[in-house]
Formats: sequence, structure tokens, C-alpha cells
Amino acid sequence: MNIFDVIGPVMIGPSSSHTAGAVRLGNVALSILGEPVQEASIGLHGSFAQTYQGHGSDLALVAGLLGWSTDDARIPSSFDHAREAGLTVTFHKENLGELAHPNTVRFRLKGRQGVASVITGSSIGGGRVLVTEVDDFPLEFTGDFATLLVMHHDRPGAITLVTGILSSQGINIAQMRVSRKQKGALALMVLETDQPVGDGTIRAISSLPQVEAVRRIQAM
Repeated sequence: MNIFDVIGPVMIGPSSSHTAGAVRLGNVALSILGEPVQEASIGLHGSFAQTYQGHGSDLALVAGLLGWSTDDARIPSSFDHAREAGLTVTFHKENLGELAHPNTVRFRLKGRQGVASVITGSSIGGGRVLVTEVDDFPLEFTGDFATLLVMHHDRPGAITLVTGILSSQGINIAQMRVSRKQKGALALMVLETDQPVGDGTIRAISSLPQVEAVRRIQAM
């Protein structure tokens, strides 16, 4: 437990789970998409679906998609800024099943350059978040560490090549998970690291023939 688990993050209120956590979910979704968001359809589950307007979760989610921090004074006017930025947002209630955390969001995003992604994550208390699915790949990461998402072909040696590049740059892997839909198809590597990953390292990983895409999420 750290101090943020006790008092929560510096934020615009009223709730660390429904506001600060919502901003951070938007931040992570923006990083995973990898480009500014043009269209966002946001499904809200459980408690989020029932209270999002009263707690300002909708404003906070949009603020996160704009790349703002949890203490940004503009959060109450995020809808106006989104319109100015050409970001179209819709909200709807979505039942994600009994096993989903009550503060869960599913983002369906389209970027300005045409990239699309579906990201599911939860606000788990004290402003902390847990991402549980990206583009139908089940996974888990919190954003507490610098994180890389590496979409790659499920071939022998692909993991070794990626981790070898990180090792050569002095980057230590704190946690790692790999998810695949079927043998030999696309797989998703999630690498949480003790050090931030620089642009040169991202380029080196992206240049590997086995790799389709790399997304970087800075530690929050």
C-alpha cells in the first residue's frame, strides 16, 4: 500500500473512483490508440452506468481522452474542449457481465489517422485503474509501471527478440504476459518495465519483422 491508496491522487473531484480513475482510463485508452481520438463510443457498466453524470465520470473520461491529468481545472468543461478539438463522443449503458468490476468502461475509439481500437478497463479505487482487454485480447495491467503493448505474430523467437532489445537498453522487465487467440496467429505481449522506454527502443522493436504494432503507456 502506498500513500495514494490512503488519500487518493491530486484531482478534480468529487470521487477518486468515478472521476480520477475515469481520467486515467481515458489517458490509457488514448495511449493505446496511439493517435488523437476523433470518435469515441463509450459503454458504461455497473456503478459507472448509474452515476456517471452525477459524479462527472463522463466529463472525466473525455478529459482523459484529451490527454489531461486528474488535476486539470478544465475537466468540468471537457465536452466544450472536445467539440473544439473535433472529438465526437457518445455514451451508452453496457452490461459487461457479472464478473466485470462495477466501475468498468469499454471504449470504442477511432483516431484521426483511421486507427481503431476497443479497450476495456476498470476504476478499482483510489484513482487506480486496471485494463482488462484490448482488441479482444484479455490482459491485465494497471499503468503503475511504464508499459509496452506489442502486437506480434506468434512465432518462435518473437518474445526473445523483443526482450533482448529491452535488455540491451538496460530496461528491466517487472512483469510480462502474452495473450493469443490461436496458435500461430497474432498475439499481444504486455511488458511492464522499471524504466521508461525511449523512442529509439520503440523504433527498434517496431522494425522487427514479427511485430505489427507497438504502443507505449507512460507510468501514471
